Amino acid sequence: MKTLAASTAISTSKFLTGFTAIVLGLTIVLGLGFLQDANNTLHNAVHDGRHSAAFPCH
Repeated sequence: MKTLAASTAISTSKFLTGFTAIVLGLTIVLGLGFLQDANNTLHNAVHDGRHSAAFPCH
């Protein structure tokens, strides 16, 4: 019984870690990629990162 509970806790932890990474990645790629700040420095940095990762943006 203890092994099953520990296994469930580990898989839940892995799921939350993966889900957090996906949400953070999408926020950076999609959210910040379309951001237009005053001098476009943040947008340009994310835009260049999208190009280097071969992610279509145009």
